[in-house]
Amino acid sequence: MGDTKEKILDTAERLFADRGYAATSLRQVIAAAEVNIAAVHYHFGTKEDLLDAVVLRKVAPVNAARIAWLERVEAKAGKGPLKVEHVLESFFIPTAETAQRNPEFVRLMGRMLTEGMMPTLVAKHFHSTATRFVSALRRALPDLAQEELMWRVHFMVGAMAHAMCMKPILTGMEGDSPDMALRMRRLVTFLSAGFRAAATLAAKEK
Repeated sequence: MGDTKEKILDTAERLFADRGYAATSLRQVIAAAEVNIAAVHYHFGTKEDLLDAVVLRKVAPVNAARIAWLERVEAKAGKGPLKVEHVLESFFIPTAETAQRNPEFVRLMGRMLTEGMMPTLVAKHFHSTATRFVSALRRALPDLAQEELMWRVHFMVGAMAHAMCMKPILTGMEGDSPDMALRMRRLVTFLSAGFRAAATLAAKEK
């Protein structure tokens, strides 16, 4: 990737994280990156295309790492059952590694969440990976109804976003430098119990 393209991506990531996507114009990105408008349109086209490129630059490697980790877990299990913890570790540990190295990107994703853009980004950049992990969770939890499983996956995504993008609400939980790996391990412990819990009463009655 050329220096100009990297410079535009770095600048856009920082500005989108600082100001938000809606409040940041292409002209502001161009001015801050000190490039001409032709370079942005040549490499990315529209502002939406630029955001997609910013997200994909970090998301593609982490999704590949997630799938590779999950494939190792599945290979080790053979034809036997999968453990919920192992499936969740496959998803969260690569996430932690990326988040620890890229705090700017974590802030960006937090912005996208608050601006209501996550459903679109998930559909574009996470759908195939999410489908793969839902299938693995289905294998780990064969007795859980599909609707109940999907609600728990929904809650899982919300918990992950909150854990990654928010400072602890209560005091005495963490120092100034967040340990994302430890956060994700705690999240795995918490979510494993939730996924294994008995079905919600209303779901049982259907």
